[in-house]
Amino acid sequence: MNHERSRELYDRALSVMPGGVNSSVRAVRPYPFFIERGDGAHVVDADGNRYLDYVMGYGPLLYGHDVPEEIRSTIHSYADAGPMYGAPTEIEVEHAEFVARHVPSVESIRFVNSGTEATVSAVRLARGYTGRDKIVVMRGGYHGAQESTLVEGSPENPRPSTAGVPEAFAKHTLPVPFNDEAAVREVFEAHGDDVAGVLVEPYLGNTGIVAPVDGYHETLRDLCDEHGALLVFDEVITGFRVGGLACAQGKLGVTPDVTTFGKIIGGGFPVGAIGGRAEVIESFTPAGDVFQSGTFSGHPVTMAAGHAYLTYAAENDVYEHVNRLGERLRRGITDLCEDRAPEYTVVGTDSAFKTVFTRDAPADLADACEDGCAQRSDCPRYGACPKTGGDVADAATERWERVFWQAMKEQGVFLTANQFESQFVSYAHTDEDVEETLEAYKTAL
Repeated sequence: MNHERSRELYDRALSVMPGGVNSSVRAVRPYPFFIERGDGAHVVDADGNRYLDYVMGYGPLLYGHDVPEEIRSTIHSYADAGPMYGAPTEIEVEHAEFVARHVPSVESIRFVNSGTEATVSAVRLARGYTGRDKIVVMRGGYHGAQESTLVEGSPENPRPSTAGVPEAFAKHTLPVPFNDEAAVREVFEAHGDDVAGVLVEPYLGNTGIVAPVDGYHETLRDLCDEHGALLVFDEVITGFRVGGLACAQGKLGVTPDVTTFGKIIGGGFPVGAIGGRAEVIESFTPAGDVFQSGTFSGHPVTMAAGHAYLTYAAENDVYEHVNRLGERLRRGITDLCEDRAPEYTVVGTDSAFKTVFTRDAPADLADACEDGCAQRSDCPRYGACPKTGGDVADAATERWERVFWQAMKEQGVFLTANQFESQFVSYAHTDEDVEETLEAYKTAL
């Protein structure tokens, strides 16, 4: 493939943007390819190279790059009417009503502008509602670029995970390993009266798609109820991807007090939201005393796009299609790994997938999970499959990024840039695309 134009653009970008990008994950080596346009399930770069796209904007593009005409016309009509008004619009109400009808935890909702803004607001809400300061988070979980969750270490020694976050912020955050019931019980035994909330992704989505072990979220629910803390599900990635319109909480059968959203809820436009029990959400100003506001919150074009996106999914076979292809893709990759790299673990659910380059394989793979790690205790892989973010970090991450990703790109398959972030199937993908992708995996593995 020729990448001369992308190389020239990156050279220019390095002169005017830090690292040449506006989001760190885009800085792939030796340099990123620059996208010119999308086309269904494909993207075309500045040099005319065409790729099957499984990044899908890191999740929000449920329909790929060519949305159905009724969605497109809705977006255009709202954009033509005016960019924004600084006043409420009917479409905000309609979209809020739709989400409240379908998501188990949502009685009331506040729309914001990004997943980060949603989780920042959720942390402030939990603290304001409970009158407590401490937040329990999962090591390896990701909740956006915010001070309260950019924290690593242990509950006894939390520390900022990036420069620019004061130690004073980190001391109120209690990081525990995902899927470790004993660790979270110990935290509540030591700090239960000070814990405002537990912030958790139903599936770790920025760390290789780690599924919960049986009973884990039920344990979090019980501990929060026992100690008067809020259970906050971060569904920025899983929302309206996993579990369909009921989201991951509907699939798992655990209802949090608060849920944060992003991605698909805005139809590919910048968006975030915080929903949950009315009693809790109405702590936000002006109904309550927890400040939350934003000039672009509830932006009419974003609300129209999100509402049209989800309404179309409710009335058509969107989830059946994307979940079927996701399962077919995971099964195909599982079969290839069994032959070529039996130590690797295929992960994911519904329309999300990933291959984690884990390092150990059982002697016998009979009756192993066939279409993505489900954390089955009777699976022969159970002792070696990732349970925490640390398990994914201990995989062959350099090989994934430096060798595998590059090999897939050269075959015209665009995957997320490293071992960690989720990948997605869209409504625009076809069975033929899946077969083409599996052929590329066969070569790259």
